Amino acid sequence: MKKIVLGLAAVIAIGAAALWQFQGSAQAAPNVAFTDLQGKTVTTQDLRGKVVLVKFWATSCVTCIAQMPDTIRHYQDLKARGFDTIGVAMQYDPPNYVKNYTETRQLPFPVVIDAQGKIAQAFGDVRLTPTAFLIDKQGRIIKRYLGNYDEQAFLATVEKALAS
Repeated sequence: MKKIVLGLAAVIAIGAAALWQFQGSAQAAPNVAFTDLQGKTVTTQDLRGKVVLVKFWATSCVTCIAQMPDTIRHYQDLKARGFDTIGVAMQYDPPNYVKNYTETRQLPFPVVIDAQGKIAQAFGDVRLTPTAFLIDKQGRIIKRYLGNYDEQAFLATVEKALAS
């Protein structure tokens, strides 16, 4: 009986995660302020007119670190066309680890340390990494990504958003 209950709970959790990740209706991105490691602050309101990837990550997250070269490349390839990226380090990530990683890997986009967890909370209480949100030029979340994702589908979604 215990195995059945655990199996059912796992199926429900997977289904809920899939629904959450792939639901189609765009919702407004929360109005939050991102203060990067250099002390520069930008809000989601300031980012209107750009397509923005807000990526929650941690230095201890193997998948996050594996995705970082692609994240850097996408940012560099698309920034001139109005694409931006903000890396949000999770509350539990030691700030000195985040700063060291950001500096040694020369991350070209703003990196924010979510020290109080308020940004993660505003984006639906993000707890798993990597979790990313793609925001369109009107400030709406058009896609949520949890874990690994198909790069070609991601780029197609970004291209469509940039063209609109």
